[in-house]
Amino acid sequence: MPEGHSVHRIARQFALHFVDKPIAASSPQGRFAAGAAEIDGLTMTDARAVGKQMFLEFDHRIWLRVHLGMYGAWDFAGDITADATTASANGRMGHTNQRGTTGQGGSANDNEESLASIGAPRRLRMAEQERLGEAIDSFPPEPIGAVRVRLLAPDAVADLRGPTACQVLHPEEVQAVIAKLGPDPLVDDTDEGRERFVNAAIRKPTPIGLLLMDQNVVSGIGNVYRAELLFRARLDPHTPGKLVPRETLEHLWDDWTYLLGVGVATGQMMTMDDLADDDYRNALANRDDRHWVYHRTGEPCRLCGTPIVMEMAAGRKLYYCPADQS
Repeated sequence: MPEGHSVHRIARQFALHFVDKPIAASSPQGRFAAGAAEIDGLTMTDARAVGKQMFLEFDHRIWLRVHLGMYGAWDFAGDITADATTASANGRMGHTNQRGTTGQGGSANDNEESLASIGAPRRLRMAEQERLGEAIDSFPPEPIGAVRVRLLAPDAVADLRGPTACQVLHPEEVQAVIAKLGPDPLVDDTDEGRERFVNAAIRKPTPIGLLLMDQNVVSGIGNVYRAELLFRARLDPHTPGKLVPRETLEHLWDDWTYLLGVGVATGQMMTMDDLADDDYRNALANRDDRHWVYHRTGEPCRLCGTPIVMEMAAGRKLYYCPADQS
């Protein structure tokens, strides 16, 4: 499932290339025909992410809410800034990509806020058609596969496949959805968000390893960031939230704020710090060099050599070092 950094990068792509432009909306597969008809012909006026959910506003009056879930993904084509896509060499954004690329025309340290620093916009094909960077013969390209909704701007197009949620909402309904979500470091004031997270977690008997995945407690953290945050804090994932010291919970929020910023900037869930240049490049290109414990079952802990453990927690794989996180 895409984690918070991916959804923020997708929202940024819409903000860069769709906001303030008229949108032709359709549902090539037919499952979202009524919803597409409600926004067809309207101008996109905002694009924002909160945790794992994205909200696109049209004509300042209605919103398209999208939750990608386990299988959802966006494909972009047209005049799209390739380096703003999520760790993808083919224009697809959504599915967690652990293979790793830094895009074309920019480095892993490029700042997405500046088009100049991340490479000029380029013409893309849809992800399932051709590789990045080849010119398309006609625009827009034909939809490929089961496209739930297509959003077509004058010079860019986005196709959505396989989302868990895709619905048109009115402003009060959007606020009701957001009100149920935990704080997001890229949305909430840092101090207020930290306090909300700590106050929610510190009262609960639920293990901290489950609380970090609870989107009502904190937004955007998924399986990868959960494992890495807990290791970086040397925190036993089984510790009940109410037994975790307040300063440790505050540290978790601050570290999540930092790692989310890195993820948005690089398009990678980079969780190892202070790497030499060669090691950093290897880490961007290869998940095996990028994480402390995630997906390393049975491999030696990078600090103490103890084999990394994997167990199931609420249906998801939890990775940790039984020595350093005891």
